[in-house]
Amino acid sequence: MDRSAKLPVARQCEILGIPRSTYYYEPKKPEGFTEEEEAAMKEIDIIHTKSPCYGARKISALLRKKGYDFGRRHTKRLMDHMGIRAIYPHKDTSAPAKFHPSIPYLLRGKVIAHPNQVWSTDITYIPLGRTHVYFSAVIDWYSRYIVSWRLHDTLEAEEAVECMEDAFERYGTPAIANSDQGTTYTSDAYIALLRRWGVRQSMDGRGRWVDNVICERFWRSLKQECIYISEYRSMRDLERIIGEWVEYYNNERIHDSLDYETPAEWYFSGINAGNSAAA
Repeated sequence: MDRSAKLPVARQCEILGIPRSTYYYEPKKPEGFTEEEEAAMKEIDIIHTKSPCYGARKISALLRKKGYDFGRRHTKRLMDHMGIRAIYPHKDTSAPAKFHPSIPYLLRGKVIAHPNQVWSTDITYIPLGRTHVYFSAVIDWYSRYIVSWRLHDTLEAEEAVECMEDAFERYGTPAIANSDQGTTYTSDAYIALLRRWGVRQSMDGRGRWVDNVICERFWRSLKQECIYISEYRSMRDLERIIGEWVEYYNNERIHDSLDYETPAEWYFSGINAGNSAAA
């Protein structure tokens, strides 16, 4: 975006396909974190992406080697805020989380045979200067196609609701929407959204990272192929960079699990095949 351009801001935003609110947006600094903690969280994100099986003990040991005097509990608190969990089978994985409705995992043993059968959604942490923001995405399980995404600076449920609702309006609805057991996806607003659109809700088993492995794999690709190798100074820069990469991921990046085709090829060919069969 060019503030010195003769085109009105509204027209520039229209050309780029972004809302005017993004142009004027300045990220809020999350409360309660020092600059040292923000820097440590960036290191934690890199460590976790490279070694997702590391828990708080190992990550805190690596942080100390980098000069951060953080113990295991301090590191664990930062990891909890970031939504980062070590990937391994946890104890008591069948125990339900407290204070939210019991929502079963509906995908165990299920054959995913066509687009819009199952979507998965999650939120990940992204560093931004001396602070951080969050990235939400909705992914079609069958094709790995990204049907919706958005950046936000809070973990309020309304962000997840708007991200999912945008996907519904653009691509229709899936039979099932899967997520983890985070408070965002157990909120009244999110549950009501799925009910209103007639979508069945599925949630990972507690500690069962593999239940939402599609999102975990996408986060790793996003960070290693886009975030860590890009320079950005503002929310607008980051949104542009991610938007370009998601476009590449959907339409150009081939996957061996998709017979070396792109998510868009699998998603739209599956949709077209379904429409032909219905006709």
